[in-house]
Amino acid sequence: MRGLPARRAAGSSDHTGSAESAGRYGLLLVLLIVTYLLSASPLSTLAEDISAVLFLGVLLLALRTARVSRRTARLVAAVALLGSIAATIAVLSTSSDAKGAADIWKGLVLLLTAVLIVRRVLARPTVTEQSIYGALSAYLIIGLMFAAFYAAFGHFGGAPQHDFFVDKQPANPQTFQYFSFTTLTTLGYGDFTAGGDSGRALAVLEALTGQVFLAILVARLVAAYRAPAAPPPPASGRHVPPGTVWRGPATRRPKPAASVRRTVSRPKEPPGRRAP
Repeated sequence: MRGLPARRAAGSSDHTGSAESAGRYGLLLVLLIVTYLLSASPLSTLAEDISAVLFLGVLLLALRTARVSRRTARLVAAVALLGSIAATIAVLSTSSDAKGAADIWKGLVLLLTAVLIVRRVLARPTVTEQSIYGALSAYLIIGLMFAAFYAAFGHFGGAPQHDFFVDKQPANPQTFQYFSFTTLTTLGYGDFTAGGDSGRALAVLEALTGQVFLAILVARLVAAYRAPAAPPPPASGRHVPPGTVWRGPATRRPKPAASVRRTVSRPKEPPGRRAP
């Protein structure tokens, strides 16, 4: 019976360590940056073909960091795998409606990923660098998600290269991603403008989402972030061994007023007189 509390303590420490190691978003942020650069590079056609697989990897990383049961995580991963395979096949097809359905699936996968990341970041007891990395990852995911939805509306329109933007501007993964992030950050260059009512409504929704996200989540995390304070150096030049706890100089407390003796001076008697 004596070993039972020790086992419980060891189990709780292992669970805490796994939770802390599961809350790292550095790899997720790197994968999102690579995906963004591939979509904006001359390899955008290849990036579009494998984008469903890349977004699947992003979702799996988010599931690894999310606090969900193992059964739920396996079920979501299985459904996402089957859907991503179907989306990849649809992208390689020549049907415009099939490509639009694939873009809708990509947007839904990214939406679920953003929800998992934001939920996990807000549930952390302390704000660290990993929390900020998670918030930045969610911000990039929102931009990619709306780009997928814009592409879906363009494909469902029948001729995306002529119907989505005004003035017959070309509509491709590069321009959709460019339009999405300029709308999300409310830059509003004006060189690309949605021509249809559905595209304009979606652009307004993205602009509102970007403002709320920056004003609430990222600002809160940055304001509450505190780096670990380093111990102050000792006043003297003596060598302090590592692990020594530095304490400030001790201050003396003032003595209470009751402990101070009061002396009353008596008047001096004139010389030649004696007391009776």
